[in-house]
Amino acid sequence: MAQKTDNNPGGDKKPKAGKPAGSGRGKGDVGSGADLRPAEGRPKSGGSQARLRELYKSKVIPALKQDFGYKNPMAVPKIEKVSINIGLGEATGNSKLMDSAVNELSAIAGQKVVVTKAKKSIAAFKLREGMAIGCMVTLRGDRMYEFLDRLMNVALPRVRDFRGVSPKSFDGRGNYTMGLRDQLIFPEIDYNKVDKTKGMNISISTTAKTDAEGLALLRHMGMPFRQ
Repeated sequence: MAQKTDNNPGGDKKPKAGKPAGSGRGKGDVGSGADLRPAEGRPKSGGSQARLRELYKSKVIPALKQDFGYKNPMAVPKIEKVSINIGLGEATGNSKLMDSAVNELSAIAGQKVVVTKAKKSIAAFKLREGMAIGCMVTLRGDRMYEFLDRLMNVALPRVRDFRGVSPKSFDGRGNYTMGLRDQLIFPEIDYNKVDKTKGMNISISTTAKTDAEGLALLRHMGMPFRQ
């Protein structure tokens, strides 16, 4: 009887033709919807939350319950989003201003920004429809909390002769808007690379139904309101 020759002395089985190695689903194999990105490219699971989010859960919610007598935890106001907007009418004559504004706002927010364009033409301002006149970004989740943390504890105290922000800038429905004169108060901005100071508006949207609730929410979160 002829003896079969072993062409694979290592003992490894060759995959069958038409079926790539490892394509069989065994125990512990992943399905077609699995995240096949490298480990360093995947979002971290079980990581620590933003410091301000933890503060809201541990201290702000109990404080607001005591102040307003909320019985349902879902009724306690919270911050939904933060919008940052830079208006640059001068960019119609100098496109480099818009490029620097986009780069600086991206560094401040840590997120890609959107360029806002004119909706209609205004001859008196030499403005045509579709021209770039500003940029904006909307933050939610941990990025929102991290930005607010840097804004309240790092950026605002760097304002010259800072005495607190006005408590009268609510819109009647618990949302707060404040203006900053320049971007240099943020530590992410390199002073030597700034070609022009740019003001910005920061709008904080909350689920509060009244200005009193919104004021209490932001005050407990650490917003330095003027006394």
